Amino acid sequence: MDKKKKAALLLLPNLLGDHRHHEPFLPASVDKAVCSIDGLIAESELAARRYLSRFLPEDKVRSIPVAQYNEHTPDSDIDFFLDPIVKGERWGFVSDGGLPCIADPGSKLVKRARSLGIAIQAFVGPSSILMALMMSGLSGQKFYFHGYLSKDVSNREKEIRTMEKSSKAEGRTEIFIETPYRNQHLLETLLNTLSGDCNLTVAWDLTMPDQGILSQTVNVWKKSPLPNLAKKNAIFLFQAV
Repeated sequence: MDKKKKAALLLLPNLLGDHRHHEPFLPASVDKAVCSIDGLIAESELAARRYLSRFLPEDKVRSIPVAQYNEHTPDSDIDFFLDPIVKGERWGFVSDGGLPCIADPGSKLVKRARSLGIAIQAFVGPSSILMALMMSGLSGQKFYFHGYLSKDVSNREKEIRTMEKSSKAEGRTEIFIETPYRNQHLLETLLNTLSGDCNLTVAWDLTMPDQGILSQTVNVWKKSPLPNLAKKNAIFLFQAV
């Protein structure tokens, strides 16, 4: 194949947890794609090498160049990452977990690649946001992902009340995440702030053996034992009625 024709930025999916085997979660097209790349853009070199080792022999893993791109990378460096592709190479871009650019850095990289006329390919893989929404029973016709809420307690409560009003007015599902060590506090804040008839879903450690998901009204949540979300990757969703 002509070098110019194969040049592309490949948006590669990653697992949501440390599974021994990737085959149940990633399609065979990802194996083929990883075997075709000349380099990999990732959030850290360690994570990149671990990812490559799922698909390639050790000598190949060591020989593939890795470029580190994360939320701290200045925009002025983006052209540096894309330069090998402009010159005809084929590079992958992977997040630490799930899909690149979805609740993860990378959109500016992709936007710049498009402006340079670089071919971009996206591959199917797990997304905690979409998996939680699918299993929640809440509306998948209208939904809004907010990322992280405010760390300030009073501001967070205001955000939740504003989201609940929007959810009720538009029939929309509100989705957000939190750092594992603040999960429990966020759950308690939601139960103390949302209306009793609001439908609240919490999903954690999706695709892992101990994954869990609870979807019930706030009134039922208040009468039930709360799950222990400490140190777990959790996602929160609610829909007002």
